[in-house]
Amino acid sequence: MAALLAASPIALVLALMIGLRWSAARAGLVALALASTLALLAFDFGGRDLDAPGPVGAFGGALLEAGFIATTILWIIFPALCIHGLQVRRGAVDLLRRRLEHLSADPLVLVLLIAWFFALFVEGAAGFGTPVALAAPILVTLGFSPTQAVAMALIGHSVGVSFGAVGTPILPQAAATGFTPGALSATPGLLHALLGWILIVFMLRATGRELPGPLWRLALVAAVLFLVPYLALATLIGPELPTLGGALLGGLAFVLVLRQRTSSVPAPSSDPGTLRAALPYLVLVVLILVTRLVAPLGEALRAVEIAWHLPGGFAGSFQPLYHPGTMLLLAFVAGGLAQRGATADLLAAMAEAARRLAPVVVALLAMLGLARIMVHAGMIDTLAMAAAALAGAAWPAVAPAVGVLGTFVTGSATASNILFTDFQVRVAETLRLPPLTILGAQAFGAAVGNIVCPHNIVAGGATVGLAGREGEVLRATLLPCLVYTAAGGLLVWLLVVLSGS
Repeated sequence: MAALLAASPIALVLALMIGLRWSAARAGLVALALASTLALLAFDFGGRDLDAPGPVGAFGGALLEAGFIATTILWIIFPALCIHGLQVRRGAVDLLRRRLEHLSADPLVLVLLIAWFFALFVEGAAGFGTPVALAAPILVTLGFSPTQAVAMALIGHSVGVSFGAVGTPILPQAAATGFTPGALSATPGLLHALLGWILIVFMLRATGRELPGPLWRLALVAAVLFLVPYLALATLIGPELPTLGGALLGGLAFVLVLRQRTSSVPAPSSDPGTLRAALPYLVLVVLILVTRLVAPLGEALRAVEIAWHLPGGFAGSFQPLYHPGTMLLLAFVAGGLAQRGATADLLAAMAEAARRLAPVVVALLAMLGLARIMVHAGMIDTLAMAAAALAGAAWPAVAPAVGVLGTFVTGSATASNILFTDFQVRVAETLRLPPLTILGAQAFGAAVGNIVCPHNIVAGGATVGLAGREGEVLRATLLPCLVYTAAGGLLVWLLVVLSGS
């Protein structure tokens, strides 16, 4: 009975969002109210031992944790949206898109450039549905149907979502578990690096066209050119750069490959207009590389920390100078000024970003509040023990599917990690499985869920006139999602076996 009660807030989120199609914010607030009631009445929240802070202190501590974590995440989302808004306002996104379109006359080759490299680059820089909204309309102009365009963009960008928006989905895992972002990046980076070719195969099959052998070889090259630097950056630096850097380095290398195939392809453009359009992204890459690779500088930046602790085990910490959000803000200001556009554009981009952020804040606080109350009330522990008893040694193969479910429901890999990170850790501890591997499976699955996430399908479909026909896209993306999730589960299980756990 205790396990059913503990599961009911999450089940309520699923029912409201899938069955009644409520927003994440609205469903999260209702589930938060249910979790709070159950925590107080059924799990004795705040009064389980002599050191407990009491119900008022317990709820206050949990909600303070939720607000603190939300702030650290919003500190990334806000400047990321600022950069994207500035780039759209100044026509930089359109310019970069046109440069891609001039690289080949073959629409299938352009699919690799736009649905793979371009979508992944935008995912690494901005995330939160932006890649699909930008890439799908371009693909329609190449002669693909709206359904095909949205499906290709969804499939192509998903391999980068684990580290989207400069690593945002990893932050709640780090905040909830105490593991460093770098340690949490290795497993999802490895999983995607070994399996990402599956998505590029499905992406090309979604074109509905006959694909010649040379194109498949070119697709394999495109996969390798992204996945190799992606894995290296995830392993050596952390979550901020794998998607952004992998797409940038791989995309440039892919252009050189195209140039070798035919003399009609121009060399990578270095004209002032193209470089100016890319300045905020280039500044961001330089800042992250310098702060992560220059050890003395990184140590100095990490030394500045905001931390707090309250009775009852409530705590939080934040390194503002080392935080990727700070790098994004500096890139926005420095890159935006270096572009020599009107300074008023920066203020307008910030105002637009703040407007877009408002509904995100409510959803984020609701989901985080739900997660932190369930953790501190012991509800996650109860769920973990029940899941461990049911799945047993098969849990590593199941773990990615939990991440997929979270993203399908919440519309965000970040929210999926918020919702299920503590649950995955408790199951791993109960079954004596390596926590980092299971957390990597969660991050992997949360990224895969973007392929079938209704929010992404609706947002992408709206840009190409697919309103009311989103089911067509879901039918096109469901099989890639299932195959990729199953492959990830099998690989996670193998990693656990090889580790001797």
